[in-house]
Amino acid sequence: MAIVAPSLLAADFSALGEEVNRVRGAQILHIDIMDGNFVPNLSMGPQVMKSLRDKTDQVFDVHLMLLHPLSYIPIFRRAGGDWLTFHIECADDPRKVLAAIEESGAKPGLAIKPATPVEDLYPYCDNLHSVTVMTVEPGFGGQKLQRAPLEKIRELKKRFPRLLIKVDGGVNLDTAPLCRQAGADVLIAGTGVFRAENPARAMAMLQGD
Repeated sequence: MAIVAPSLLAADFSALGEEVNRVRGAQILHIDIMDGNFVPNLSMGPQVMKSLRDKTDQVFDVHLMLLHPLSYIPIFRRAGGDWLTFHIECADDPRKVLAAIEESGAKPGLAIKPATPVEDLYPYCDNLHSVTVMTVEPGFGGQKLQRAPLEKIRELKKRFPRLLIKVDGGVNLDTAPLCRQAGADVLIAGTGVFRAENPARAMAMLQGD
């Protein structure tokens, strides 16, 4: 069964501590970091992450939507990141970024945009903990899931069955079954969880309970 990772991007930023408490039942908290260059939006920095780190023992799954993630790996690790994921489309050498993540002690992951061929990931998959398949263009929450990228999940599961596959973008009660059927291990959901009256129930429903 896939598990749900609430995406903090959809939370009430005026009360982040309380929002984290509302989703305490989740094993993983997904945190989007945007630089205004790789994506046309800004989100939060390491100070915000660090302020939340002692509020929960959840895994911090940090999605670095950064043009140059390499120099930020130690910073976000020190801020409490457990899993550090960067984009295959970034401007830095992926192998250098992966080496920096491994050196930091975090678990390494790669993310891939909807239009990027899944084959671009293959040379790195043996050294990854996870892959995040984007089913929307990264940068903004609340978008509609694109179905075509789900085929990337199927291909990755065939070739790298032990790889943890996360799906990110437009995951809701209507689209979660499609993601689960494709083989996703982790469903990253923002508005579908944080905007729900009962986040725990919403997460259970997304998982198919």
